[in-house]
Amino acid sequence: MGSKLSGRGAVITGAGSGIGLAAAHLFVAEGSAVAVLDRDPIRVKEAVEQLQAAGGRAMGAAVDISSPDQVQAGVADVVAEFGKIDVLFNNAGADAFGSVVTSSLEDWDRCFSVNARGTFLVSQAVIPHMTDDGCAIVNTASICGLVGVPNYSAYSASKGAVIALTRAMAIDFAPQGIRVNVICPGAVYTPMLEPLMEARGKGDRSAGVAATINKHPLGRLGTPEEIARVALFLACDDSSFMTGTVVTADGGVTAQ
Repeated sequence: MGSKLSGRGAVITGAGSGIGLAAAHLFVAEGSAVAVLDRDPIRVKEAVEQLQAAGGRAMGAAVDISSPDQVQAGVADVVAEFGKIDVLFNNAGADAFGSVVTSSLEDWDRCFSVNARGTFLVSQAVIPHMTDDGCAIVNTASICGLVGVPNYSAYSASKGAVIALTRAMAIDFAPQGIRVNVICPGAVYTPMLEPLMEARGKGDRSAGVAATINKHPLGRLGTPEEIARVALFLACDDSSFMTGTVVTADGGVTAQ
């Protein structure tokens, strides 16, 4: 067990699987109490059980982060249980495959309701409870918000919004000692990636994965655990002089 987050309370959205679940395990291992927020109640229950079985303090709430009422209720439950919130990892996300011609309005609205609106709503609910020194917010965007990626129009636009929101929040809340940074991952193999790999491979998931790997100079996709370690760095005091920073963890894609 580590101590980088000892005595702190953390909220992680999208923590029922993928990067969020990996971060929940890592944060608990570093001494944090963790609140698992996810729209899937079954995943919430399973994640909390895993974290508690590992010896961590954890609770969960099934929350659709695009719903103001659900977000406020979920955060209120966390505060009632933990008494405070020191770390927020806005990780939940939604994606869509298509250009502005082939994407639907529903694709656009879904990406913005979860990625941009959700990050806004959860931050809005949590920040008033960040009263101790050393509080940190980590947002998850994507390299799609930094560079052009074919057929990711709605997703790219929403993640670009998350990057801009991160910078605005960093300036607004620096006087309160709240640091706000954003991670832009490259392709990380999670359940959310699978439909997109099938689309990229025209129905052949393996071909889609191979094409995606080919774009990464390191020659592989990322893992949830690798992004979770970046989130831990930004959440703890190791990054105490960083705010408003965009951190790419992309296997070298944006270096090309």
